[in-house]
Amino acid sequence: MINLDTSTPFDQISLAETAQKCQECSLCPLHKTRHCTVFGCGPENATVLAIGEAPGQEEDLKGLPFVGEAGLLLRKIFASVNINPETEIYITNLLKCRPPSNRKPLPEEITQCQNYLIKQIQTIKPKIIILIGSTSLKALLDKTLSITQTRGNWHQIKVNHLKSPLYLMPVFHPSYLLKNPSNKKGLPKWLTWQDFKEIKAALDFYKKEL
Repeated sequence: MINLDTSTPFDQISLAETAQKCQECSLCPLHKTRHCTVFGCGPENATVLAIGEAPGQEEDLKGLPFVGEAGLLLRKIFASVNINPETEIYITNLLKCRPPSNRKPLPEEITQCQNYLIKQIQTIKPKIIILIGSTSLKALLDKTLSITQTRGNWHQIKVNHLKSPLYLMPVFHPSYLLKNPSNKKGLPKWLTWQDFKEIKAALDFYKKEL
């Protein structure tokens, strides 16, 4: 599990400078096969941080997260609950480089890449984190947890350098929803919509506090 309280080599530089360092990264073998690093995008003062697993083919080519088919579905889900990801969400992944054939991230790859994510969380200081998919869930909360059992439930964690606790919501990955497209009540896509309505309600609550 990633320790969000740890210091990183990027403590004394900005998020933009950290993104530049990421472009030069060669800590794991994924740098040999990438076209682009995919650091993340969105406002640095975002209330919500969305964390996926790793870039796919489209993301690797464009250098932006969630711009492929799964990403388009994710953005449609945001729109369906009146969340604007361009202005309200910072979107990133556990890994900043694409794994070959879009395989799952390896534990050692997550370990090598974790300082970039820690820097993003420490800089953005989100109130809400959306854990997109089982890999993000296991990396940030508990490797024994199941996405089907924990999705839709809020999890609170305290990070020493943040004034307020973080509230984490695990959700199904949109690539899983593409394989299960039915909107029937009780099925994954319908459940995900309920989860995002919960996220929208929490976002609106924090907006009132600003």
